[in-house]
Amino acid sequence: MARKPVMELFAQHLKGLSLDGVRKSFPSAHPDANPLDLYRAHLSNVLAEISGVSSSTLYPVVMRTQGLDKGDFIIAVPALRLKGSKPDVLAKEWSASFPADDALFAKPVVNGSFMSFFVKADPLSSTVIPMVRQAGARYGRNDFGGLKDPKDPSKGRKRIIVEFSSPNVAKPFHAGHIRSTIIGSFTANVYEANGWEVLRINYLGDWGKQYGLLAVAYERNGSEEELKKNPIDHLFKLYVQINKDMKEENEAIKAKKEAGEDVSELEANSLDEQARKYFRHMTDRDERTLAQWQRFRDLSIARYQETYSRLGIHFDEYSGESQVSEESMAKMAEQLKAKGVTREDNGAVLVDFTQLLPGKEGKQLGVTLVRKKDGTALYLTRDICELLGRYEKYKFDHMIYVVGAAQNLHLSQLFKLVELLGHEEVAKKCQHVNFGLVRGMSTRKGTAKFLDDIFADCADYMHEKMKQNEAKYAQIKNPEATADILGISGVMVQDMSGKRINDYDFNMDAMTSLEGDTGPYLQYAHARLCSIKRRAALSEEDLDAADLTLLTESHATNVVRMLAQWPDVLKNALRTLEPTTILTYLFKTAHVVSSSYDQLQVVGSERELMRARMALYDAARIVLANGMRILGLTPLERSVSGSAPRWIGEPADSLLGCKFAVPHEASSPGGGKAMWQTGTGDAHGKMCGAAQSVFAARKPRRGGRAGAGVGSEWWGREMGRARPRAAERGVHAARKRGGRIVRTTDMTSSPDNLSSNQLAQRHETPM
Repeated sequence: MARKPVMELFAQHLKGLSLDGVRKSFPSAHPDANPLDLYRAHLSNVLAEISGVSSSTLYPVVMRTQGLDKGDFIIAVPALRLKGSKPDVLAKEWSASFPADDALFAKPVVNGSFMSFFVKADPLSSTVIPMVRQAGARYGRNDFGGLKDPKDPSKGRKRIIVEFSSPNVAKPFHAGHIRSTIIGSFTANVYEANGWEVLRINYLGDWGKQYGLLAVAYERNGSEEELKKNPIDHLFKLYVQINKDMKEENEAIKAKKEAGEDVSELEANSLDEQARKYFRHMTDRDERTLAQWQRFRDLSIARYQETYSRLGIHFDEYSGESQVSEESMAKMAEQLKAKGVTREDNGAVLVDFTQLLPGKEGKQLGVTLVRKKDGTALYLTRDICELLGRYEKYKFDHMIYVVGAAQNLHLSQLFKLVELLGHEEVAKKCQHVNFGLVRGMSTRKGTAKFLDDIFADCADYMHEKMKQNEAKYAQIKNPEATADILGISGVMVQDMSGKRINDYDFNMDAMTSLEGDTGPYLQYAHARLCSIKRRAALSEEDLDAADLTLLTESHATNVVRMLAQWPDVLKNALRTLEPTTILTYLFKTAHVVSSSYDQLQVVGSERELMRARMALYDAARIVLANGMRILGLTPLERSVSGSAPRWIGEPADSLLGCKFAVPHEASSPGGGKAMWQTGTGDAHGKMCGAAQSVFAARKPRRGGRAGAGVGSEWWGREMGRARPRAAERGVHAARKRGGRIVRTTDMTSSPDNLSSNQLAQRHETPM
C-alpha cells in the first residue's frame, strides 16, 4: 500500500481532515513525511474546541516528550501566555473535557500546568509501519524543508556549501582531522535529508613555501618507485627528513654567525633559501615546478579518497589555497585599504577591530595581520577571496565551515571583514560549526597518530575478538571487511557520543567494547533485525498484507512510538547540528526493540501474528539503517554463512564470532528487586529445558542491591531426540551503568536454551 493513500485515508477519518488541509492550516506541518505532524494537528484541533484557543496558536506548543514514560506529546499551558485563569486550573479543566473516545489519544495526564498525551496503539501501528516500509530509505526525509518558497516548489531548493576535512597535501590524514571529517559529513547529510541542495567541498592545504621544501626534498632523495607504491607515506618521510636536515643546517649557520664567520654563501645555498626560490617559481606560474606540485597534489587526493571511501564520504569539489591567485589577493588588499579597514604598521598591513568596532565586539576581535612586511598575504586575505569567490560562483544560501574551536577567532574576523567590505548579506549566510579536541589519540602501541593507523588498529582489535570464537569465525564470509566496518563504527560513534564542542579522551578499549552504547553494539542491533527477517522467510507481499491491529502488546506499541519520532529527530538535528541528537535516538530505539524480543517472537508464532510482528521489526530495521547512514555508518546486514541458530534473533556471536553485552534491565512490580529469568521450551517442542542462569536487578534510585544467579548444566531436546550440549562455564561480568548493576555468574547453560530476552540481559566476556 502506497504511503500517501494510507495517510490520506487516515486523515479523512479524523473529522474530515486531509493532508492538504493540515498543510494549509499548519504551514510547518508535513504529514505525508512525518506522521506525528498529523497527530499534532488533530490534537490542536481537539484542544481548540475545548479551550477556545485557536489551533494555530496551540500547534507550536505541542511538543514531543523526552521519554516514552512521559507520554508522546506534552503541552506547557503557560507557554500559551493566556490571560485570566491560572495555567494549572486550565490544564485540569481541559483534561476533564477531553473526549474519552478520541480516535488518537487517551485522556491527558495532568501534572501542574503540564498536560501529557499518550497515543493509542491501533491507529499508530496501522499508519506508521506501512509508512516506514513504503518510504524505506527515504522515511524521515523532508523534501519540503529546503524549498526556497514552500508555496512554489518550482523556485527550487536552497543551496548550502559544507566545507570540511581539509587535510594538508602530501601529508598523511592526521588523526586531528577526524572530527572535521565526521562532523562535516554528518552536517552535509542532515541538510540533504532536510531537502537542501548540498555541495561538499574539501578545501585542501595545498600551497605555501612548505611545498617548495618538499620539492627540494624529492629532488634530493625521492624515489619514483616508492612514490608510485605509497605516495603519501613517501612524501611525508621526505618532508620530515628535510625539516630535520634544515633545522640542523640553520643551527650550524647560527653558530658560525655568532662566531663571526661569513655565512652569506651558506645562507644563499641553504635548504630554506632553495625552498623559498622553488615556491617563488610556483607563484610565478613556472610550468615545470607547477607540474611537479600538481602531481603531488593529485597523488595525495587519490590517497585521501581511499580513506574517505572507507568512511562512506564523498566530495563534490576538491578546492584549496592554491586556487586563490596572488593577483586576487592584491586586489583584495586594495579594497580593504579603500574601505578604511586596514592600516600600515612598520611596513605590515593589519586590521584593528578595536578601532573599527565600538565596545565588546571590537575588543573580542582584536588586532590581526593581513600582510607581512615582505608583502606575503596571510590566511585571512586568502580566505576572504575564497569566500567571495564561492558566493559569486555558487550563489549559496548558506555556507558552513566545519573547523575546530581553535579557529573561532579567525572565522569571526573573516565574517566581520566580509561584512565591513560591504557584503553583509554574504556574511550573514556563513556559519562556523566548531568542535573540541580529541585528547590522546594514538594507536594501542601509543605510536603513530595517523588516521589510517588508528582505523587499522581498531580493525585488528575487533578481528582479535572475532577469532576468539573459532567456530563462529570460520563462518564469517569476509572477517577483515567486517572487522574494518566495526572498528570504524567504534571510532565514529565515540566521536559523536557527546556534544561536539566538548573535548574527549580517545579510548580504544571503550570504543571497541562489546558492552554499552558503542558502534559495534549499534551494528549488532541492526544485524539482528536483518537476521530475524531472513529467518522468518516472509515475502514483502506477506508483510504488506499483515494485520497490524494484532500488535496490541505494550512492547509493540513502544517500538512504533519510537519509529514515529524519527522524522522529528532528523528535523531537530538540522537545528542542533549535533550528531548525538541522532545517536541518542538510535540507541534508545535499539534498546526498546531489544527489550521486545522475548514478548514479540516471530518464528513459531501463529501465521498472522508472525506477519504483523515481522512487519514491525522490518520497520525498525529501516529506521535504524536510515539513522546510521545519516551519521555516516555503514549498516551491517549479514556477515555469516551457513545455518542460523534456532532461537529467534541472531545473537552477536553470529555477527562477530564473539558475545555482545547488550544493556538491559529486568523489572518487577516491586521496583529495584531482582527478577529471575527462566527460559523454557516453546510450544512446538523444538526446545525444552530451563536456564536459571541470568539474574538481573535494577537498583532503585537510592540504595538497592544487585544479585547474581547460578546456573546449572542442562540437556537440550530437539525434535524428540535428546542430545547433550556443550556447557558454558566461568562467565563473570558485572557492569555499572546508569545507576544499575547487571551481573551474570557461573553460566553453564547453553544459549540454545535461553530466551531472546535472557540473551539480551547477559553481559558476557568474549568466549
